[in-house]
Amino acid sequence: MKITYLGHGTLMVDFAGSKLLVDPFFEGNPSNDSIDADTLQPDFILLTHAHGDHVSDVEAIASRTGATIISNYEIAMHYGSKGYNMHPMNHGGKYRFDFGMVKYVTAIHTSSFPDGSYGGAPGGFVIWNDQKCIYIAGDTALTMDMKLIPMTCPPLSLAVLPIGDNFTMGYEDAAIAADFVVCDNIVGYHYDTFPPITIDKQAAIEHFKSAGKSLHLPEVGASVSF
Repeated sequence: MKITYLGHGTLMVDFAGSKLLVDPFFEGNPSNDSIDADTLQPDFILLTHAHGDHVSDVEAIASRTGATIISNYEIAMHYGSKGYNMHPMNHGGKYRFDFGMVKYVTAIHTSSFPDGSYGGAPGGFVIWNDQKCIYIAGDTALTMDMKLIPMTCPPLSLAVLPIGDNFTMGYEDAAIAADFVVCDNIVGYHYDTFPPITIDKQAAIEHFKSAGKSLHLPEVGASVSF
């Protein structure tokens, strides 16, 4: 399993032979000018919620690649009505795809499309097969529902958590979230893109270290393998 950080909340996950693109945000993103979105070839596009900084490039990439969009019911049907391949889910539900199981889990945030239309309730994803299990939290506050993940899913190999504060939990709450989901390997995202979510990266790393956990903050375009 390999995760490539593509800036802000955008990831490419190589999982069991499939490429999963999470929350593509390239148009208007100041953090990932070095990434050419036209070179990406995802098999699936996973969307945690409908905000513009998570869906700006969905249609361009899905039109070019034919990737299947996986998201909550409202987001999936929004793109399905435009002719894109999609698979709708909702909170607590799971579905087995060719690459493995996907469960859509709670996130505490808001969700609307850039035009203001309703984007359903936001969520995160837990993805697993016989070898690995990862949690991609999406934009979220710290929530007690995170404690349900180790109760209902296989043990996590990795958790991807927002750490930028202001719009999501900050790194202090993210360290607590890591305890809730029982995971010591964390990739941080959704930080430093805009002034309100600029953080002290070294302080964040040290905070996780003091809690006995590893916080990985890869550069844009860099990969982390587990």
